[in-house]
Amino acid sequence: MNDTQALHTWTVETPQAGARLDRWLTEHLPDQSRSRLKALIEDGCVTIGGQVTLDASRKVRAGDQIALAIPEAVAAQPQAESIPLVVVYEDADLIVVDKPAGMVVHPAPGSHSATLVNALLHHCAGSLSGIGGEKRPGIVHRLDKDTSGLIVAAKTDIAHRGLATQFAAHTITRAYKALCWGVPMPRSGSIAGNIGRSTHDRKKMAVLKRGGREALTNYKVERVFGTVAALVECRLATGRTHQIRVHMASIGHSLVGDATYGGRARLKKHELSQAAEAALRNFHRQALHAWQLGFSHPATGERLLFGSNIPNDFNDLLNSLGEM
Repeated sequence: MNDTQALHTWTVETPQAGARLDRWLTEHLPDQSRSRLKALIEDGCVTIGGQVTLDASRKVRAGDQIALAIPEAVAAQPQAESIPLVVVYEDADLIVVDKPAGMVVHPAPGSHSATLVNALLHHCAGSLSGIGGEKRPGIVHRLDKDTSGLIVAAKTDIAHRGLATQFAAHTITRAYKALCWGVPMPRSGSIAGNIGRSTHDRKKMAVLKRGGREALTNYKVERVFGTVAALVECRLATGRTHQIRVHMASIGHSLVGDATYGGRARLKKHELSQAAEAALRNFHRQALHAWQLGFSHPATGERLLFGSNIPNDFNDLLNSLGEM
């Protein structure tokens, strides 16, 4: 072992004999995910009786001397960048950020820098224990580039696993403010429909009759602006790509500013003031804001709930519509 590794050693007791090696290690290192431990085994980091084993499914025996050398987490590929962040909450396990519209969450082709991950690598320098062997923030959910609002990221493997489990179980509270064209009827309800890649345009998502993944959005109209538009609160029961945008468009009420799913201006001039018409035409992103986020803290179990005010550009649009 060198200075960049942490060595753990155990002796298998009789009641534990017969367990798979990766499962046995998971029970003894609960801060590491099973997939991470399996990868370490396959990388030759585990010895039994001084002999390297690469078989994660091997059954442990009573009296086995097991050693695991965990390499120090390496730097993630994305580079840290000093980008201002609005931090709503932060502790040793996780961080909640109020993301501005226009910021991409994770580096991708065409967006290699100035992402939320780049900003978090700088902000959290020294406090990331590593996710899957890399010193990086654990992204467990995403917001579209032009959607503003609350997003949580993990700093540790155990927090990442705990948050991911809650997202998979749909126990996360996620509420959004959306401005849609027209006024949905009824004023509150649920939109159900499997979401998957569009069969007509693979760059878009769509509600599918066959295939896709189950999706459910609960909505409630909060404010109407004549028959032109409505401010709607949407609460996610599931979390699919572009879910709110796709579901609202599927019932004929696409979001203002959302060109991808039919959010281009559909103005009724006799109902609009010049200021309101100009505000609608000049709003060049989907009018969608993640205003509420709640979850159980993966380390303490405490239920946390955070809120975020509608950003200035969205609020200015609402004010302009309110004066029409």
